[in-house]
Amino acid sequence: MKLFVDNLTNVDFSYLHPQRGLLGESWLVQLVLDGRLNDQGMICDFGIVKKAVKAWMDKHIDHALLVATGLPRLQHARQDGETRIDWLYPDGQHFYCRSPEQAITLVGEPDINPHTLAAWCKEQLLALFPDEVQGLELAFVPERIDGAFYHYSHGLHQHDGNCQRIAHGHRSKIEIHLNDQREEALEAVWGERLRDIYIGTRSHLISEADGMHHYRYDAPQGEFELKLPAQYCYDIETETTVEQIAQHLAVAIKQEHPDSDVQVRAFEGVGKGAIAVA
Repeated sequence: MKLFVDNLTNVDFSYLHPQRGLLGESWLVQLVLDGRLNDQGMICDFGIVKKAVKAWMDKHIDHALLVATGLPRLQHARQDGETRIDWLYPDGQHFYCRSPEQAITLVGEPDINPHTLAAWCKEQLLALFPDEVQGLELAFVPERIDGAFYHYSHGLHQHDGNCQRIAHGHRSKIEIHLNDQREEALEAVWGERLRDIYIGTRSHLISEADGMHHYRYDAPQGEFELKLPAQYCYDIETETTVEQIAQHLAVAIKQEHPDSDVQVRAFEGVGKGAIAVA
């Protein structure tokens, strides 16, 4: 007998891709439990399943930076409650992140993709359930997006929750209207401009030397620090909430199309976002 839960939750996180570097991602979580019926005629109560899996995902995956320990050119260390990541892009450029240890999850796999991450999570999740649960199938599924989207990472140092983490992210679609007409070609242009980007706040930027952007800030969870090549950064004057990103994009598009009324629907992961006009 099997019990399934489709779209149990979704996780928004960033990870280090072996070629592309820091990559924001959003995946839906699908779960199947295999087992025998208990005295109540259940494998496991749906409420228990949802609560246990979501709590584990929130702690270890959601709003974290995931780093595969088998990644080439990687060095990592944990000390005094912090995790430090040093990694080289294939072209030799440098990536560095220092965060409180709960903000970075070290995954014992050669790389991060839906299959390797599901395999890594599987055994740890199985221990959460009663003896009636004898097997578990887990799948991470990217949202199907018809049209333009972009992967972005960011950090919100004024946020009380896990959004304060300096390198977490999303895979997000974008919709642009000029004079109430959908402009898919323009969406594709902005999707490409923001491809695999780190959206930074200028007040967090402490150095731009040697083609690198160096960000640092203090937040309730601790001190956060990030360095990566400037070519992967897009800085704005405000905090990088989805509301502020949407407004920034609307203003930037208005400058390029001054005779048009602009509306931007900027998504933050799956099924949520902000609308801004200019």
